[in-house]
Amino acid sequence: MDKLPIEKNISLSKFTTLRVGGPAEWLAEPKNIGELTLLIHWAKNNAVPFHVLGAGSNLLIGDSGLTGLSICMKKFQDIQQINPASGLIDAPSGEPIPTLARKAAKAGLHGLEWAVGIPGTVGGAVVMNAGAQGSCTAEWLQSVKVVSLLTANTHELTKKELCFAYRSSLLQTEQLVVISARLQLDPSQNQQEIIDRTNKNLILRTNSQPYDLPSCGSVFRNPEPLKAGKLIEQLGLKGHKIGGAEISKTHANFIVNTGNATAEDINQLIIFIQKQVKEAYGLLLHPEVKQLGFGIKD
Repeated sequence: MDKLPIEKNISLSKFTTLRVGGPAEWLAEPKNIGELTLLIHWAKNNAVPFHVLGAGSNLLIGDSGLTGLSICMKKFQDIQQINPASGLIDAPSGEPIPTLARKAAKAGLHGLEWAVGIPGTVGGAVVMNAGAQGSCTAEWLQSVKVVSLLTANTHELTKKELCFAYRSSLLQTEQLVVISARLQLDPSQNQQEIIDRTNKNLILRTNSQPYDLPSCGSVFRNPEPLKAGKLIEQLGLKGHKIGGAEISKTHANFIVNTGNATAEDINQLIIFIQKQVKEAYGLLLHPEVKQLGFGIKD
């Protein structure tokens, strides 16, 4: 492809935090709107389907891989502006959300202290309405800029138009790619206190979650007001394994790759947990992790 290299038959395991997944038929990593637009036109002209990836931190890709064009947005860091006086932040979709949280704290802006341990990108946080410690992305988001996978046109969507709910948004069902997000944070805070809270939040997460092994973060959505991890732990399932996939001994709502897990190992462990919780509590746990390449509608 002219001006933009597209790689063929590339393993997607290195593009997910679980470190599993088969090959992408085609893979590209755009760095700006121009490259993304070229990719969309190329795929449309060749009737190639799309898959959009962020940091791969909330994603399980099947062992057979993905057909079509996989677009990884991690390198999309085209523009960024932080205004310490107004609290406005314009962040590119490929910016790691923990990095943005630290930058906001350094600028004396309150609002993203909770995000310092979230292993994803700004774009992924918007799409999933990522959250922790009682706060979430939607609380601070003002608007997003998106590119249509159908037309390659760029437009802006307001917070209201995104129809945010618990770990969900309109972006999960529409053919749109987030290219940047505008956040309105609170500038009327003490800088050192914000930095201290951010650091404490990171320590809390690293001490209570399995950062020593590959995982995808929380596997299941919490069936509020209950907590998925607590339900799983009460059944004595910590440490249960299928192949190389294990329910974390540190936090029961995490599945870790002990070194040789396949995507199917993890998928089967998800199904096993759902069955056990359903039988014990009459509740069906819904996965928070997005699954692609398992013969289901992507």
